[in-house]
Amino acid sequence: MFWTRLLSGIVLLVIALATFSFGNIFLAVPLWLISLIAYRELTKALRCATNEKKFNALEWIGFVGVTAYYATLFFTRDHTLLLMCIVGLFMAEMFCYVVLFPKYEASQVMAAVFSFLYAPVLLSFVYLTRECETGIYLVWLILISSWGCDTCAYVVGKLIGKKHIFPELSPHKSLEGCIGGVVGAALIGGLYAHFFVETAFPDRTITWIIAFICAAGAVMSMVGDLAASAIKRNHNIKDYGKLIPGHGGIMDRFDSMTVTAPMTYFLTLLLMGLR
Repeated sequence: MFWTRLLSGIVLLVIALATFSFGNIFLAVPLWLISLIAYRELTKALRCATNEKKFNALEWIGFVGVTAYYATLFFTRDHTLLLMCIVGLFMAEMFCYVVLFPKYEASQVMAAVFSFLYAPVLLSFVYLTRECETGIYLVWLILISSWGCDTCAYVVGKLIGKKHIFPELSPHKSLEGCIGGVVGAALIGGLYAHFFVETAFPDRTITWIIAFICAAGAVMSMVGDLAASAIKRNHNIKDYGKLIPGHGGIMDRFDSMTVTAPMTYFLTLLLMGLR
């Protein structure tokens, strides 16, 4: 199991390195596909889906909404049009709910909208970060904040973890591991900034800003991980899917990235004055 998980992790890292490096359509298309799969995993977990193999009307609207959102993101990146896609998805789901009543319950409609916001919209900030000014340097902060934090937290937790702070939600998570994850992400981010990012900002010293962004992202990374776990606990499921050997589904591996991506994007805009 360990070696399967490790090999899958290496493959995912290689894919991330390639897509993040090239950006543009090479990042947009994989994110769109990942978002479609994550959306389906969430609708199943939240009981919006009524059939394991077939999609219902609420899900089809969601798939169309995800596609329209990413097409708008890739071709225009117009924030007004992106907001229209989000509101349009909500209105379409409500229309379906009313026209087909009482086929679907209100909880299913809310699950369909929530699933759209949770995975596809939040993950789109990976693309927004990559395509912003000097995004080729800053997009890596998302990986450092999520996967870097996860690795550091695991190592520190295994070595000295004693105080378990979420026993019902995540029995293996310790306070020491959480602190190690945040500190580790900040340290990795600081080193990365010092040796690579500083060259892109010759007139500014940004190492400490990058370290702070990675630390804040690491905190949100753990929140995202625990939130995804809470959904699984609420609905008595072990994994969101079986797509990634040793990890589970897309949401099992990208749960933290869904929240670190927007956190990184907004903090880089606020603290570094990027466009």
